[in-house]
Amino acid sequence: MEKIAVYGSGTIGSCQATLVIGHGLPCTVIGHSEKGLERCRKAIAQNWDDLIAEGLATASNKEAAMALLTVTNDPAALEGHTFIFEAVTEGAAEKRAVYEAAAQYAAEDAIVASCSSSMDAEVLAALSPRPEHLLIAHPFQPVHMLPLVEVVRHERTEQAAIDRTLALLETLHRQVVVLNRSVPGLLVNRFAQALFRESIYLIEQGVTTAADIDKAVKYAMGMRYASIGLLEYFDAVGFQLESTIAQNVYPDLCGTRELQKTVTDGLASGKTGQAAGQGLYDWSQKDGDDFRRRKQSPYFEGVREWTMPG
Repeated sequence: MEKIAVYGSGTIGSCQATLVIGHGLPCTVIGHSEKGLERCRKAIAQNWDDLIAEGLATASNKEAAMALLTVTNDPAALEGHTFIFEAVTEGAAEKRAVYEAAAQYAAEDAIVASCSSSMDAEVLAALSPRPEHLLIAHPFQPVHMLPLVEVVRHERTEQAAIDRTLALLETLHRQVVVLNRSVPGLLVNRFAQALFRESIYLIEQGVTTAADIDKAVKYAMGMRYASIGLLEYFDAVGFQLESTIAQNVYPDLCGTRELQKTVTDGLASGKTGQAAGQGLYDWSQKDGDDFRRRKQSPYFEGVREWTMPG
């Protein structure tokens, strides 16, 4: 079994560590400040408390899992580790520092799996002393709950690195898609941006509201594609009908390549979304705990597959 580390103590790193120790595997988290490490410990504990509240784990599971966790600011703690999830800020300097630390301290054949979705895999490879052992393994929030991971190779990625990554992700009960090269946004974020762009356009055109768009997506697209695939549906409808729909709809779809006024106005006014308290919604009118639970609820049953310690 791989000896696993997570480099990065933010939200993604905390959730990744939750997933690893939730499968009874030791995990070392490398951060860069004592304050950050304390936030990491609290976030992991909160993740377990949420699982306990849903009846998906027990206090003894939490205790046993937390005993498998090491949280430190010392990169030398990577010594002997064979698999490193890199979850640091999306910047070349920050990424390079992680890859150099891995080359210095971790096992010679250690795999570094970046959580990046915005940096090209070829760019990341150029930052690494050992590019043949580097790839992207992009998870989704909340990382320990949502099972999909996008694995992306670059020209110099060894097949053995792909194979070991897939084996570990299978052990962690992840669902994996593999991309043979990077494209901006990978798969899921490309789909999401297309929906976001069209949704903002419809709001700005006065067609409907954010709440009704969310209702339409939730109760039609969300429920449909939870049980069948997007392209299974395309085939089921058939090329003839879909081509007729496309000819009617394509000319009217939003095609802007610029940020839309709703977004630029929000950035200028400070109304930038949930963290600011106001965005497309007034978040002071929403229950934060309820929203956090709803983000996780579709994935509760998957947690029952975990091989939890304790």
